Amino acid sequence: MNFRKGKLHEEPEINFIPLIDVLLVILIFLMVTTTYSRYAEMQINLPQADAEKPADKPAELDVAVDANGRYMINNALIAFQSPEAFSVEMKKAAGAQKDPVIIINADAKATHQSVVNVMEAARFAGFARITFATQSTGQ
Repeated sequence: MNFRKGKLHEEPEINFIPLIDVLLVILIFLMVTTTYSRYAEMQINLPQADAEKPADKPAELDVAVDANGRYMINNALIAFQSPEAFSVEMKKAAGAQKDPVIIINADAKATHQSVVNVMEAARFAGFARITFATQSTGQ
């Protein structure tokens, strides 16, 4: 005999809100009671040094080479005959400057040999510090 003929059968519900509340309380308890210790801490005292400031600008000698093979030293056009003769011109342009920085401004289309000629002339002149000027690509 079925005495519950007109009654609907309801599905049981599980309420997760009290479970979330309990988990938050446990999380807060763990955060408050946890000690954070540093096991690999090392105390380092860095050394101190008193050094003079470098000179504002080192002595520079601008050497330009264009795509046609013409040479300029500090914006003065110089005829290139040989590396030895060009080194004499570089020494004249340097004047009393001791070991200036040679800045080579070579055109992108200049030959490799013309740049090597300037480097060789700097070696003959006794100048060891050489750098190349470039421009940014605008990126």
